[in-house]
Amino acid sequence: MQPTSLSGRPSPFIAAPVGLDPGQAIYDFTIPANRPWSGLVEKGQILRIVDLQGCQAVDTLFYNAHDHGERYSAQDTILDQGASYVSAGTRLISNQGSVLGVVIADSCGRHDTSAGACSCEANTVRFGHQTRFMHACRENFVIEVSKHGMTKRDVVPNINFFMNVPIEPTGALAIVDGVSAPGDYVDVLATMDLLCVISNCPQINNPCNGFDPSPVQVLIFDPSSA
Repeated sequence: MQPTSLSGRPSPFIAAPVGLDPGQAIYDFTIPANRPWSGLVEKGQILRIVDLQGCQAVDTLFYNAHDHGERYSAQDTILDQGASYVSAGTRLISNQGSVLGVVIADSCGRHDTSAGACSCEANTVRFGHQTRFMHACRENFVIEVSKHGMTKRDVVPNINFFMNVPIEPTGALAIVDGVSAPGDYVDVLATMDLLCVISNCPQINNPCNGFDPSPVQVLIFDPSSA
């Protein structure tokens, strides 16, 4: 069955693969708690992110691997699907209107793409001056994109995989206890060569990580070589 987005429209790409075997992954890495990661996902490959212990936000950005000026656009992704959350069937749209990838499997249910990444400045405003020097996702992103010739200007609004952010009737966003269980995962099919950049969120001042950040796993599958 073809995956559908939260808007109810079918994805025009491939159906979710059945039973991807982690043992067949061409890449397998565990991102430690609080740390960043980046890697290349080639067109046609599948990126799987696994929440190993549950309730761990995984802040994620995607860039065209050959032109970093083309990158994930939260606004265009929401507009394209007519829904506020990322889930199975969501087409991840770039700032140039291209499809970067498609979420083809999701065991969690939905993922935030509105709340953005935590930063030292935001921590200070929200939680007090005592948090000013706590490490945050924006700093992780800046560290990681610098390895690819980018700067903090290239860090844009991101997807928060596994993060539970209800939209209240007033339109306000609430960050509440996560709903992901240990082993929950999301699969993204790359529809162009992608640079994926992840901050395994270090936030301890709100419940997005259960106040105890934990490791997550990144797997890459290449169906064409299976």
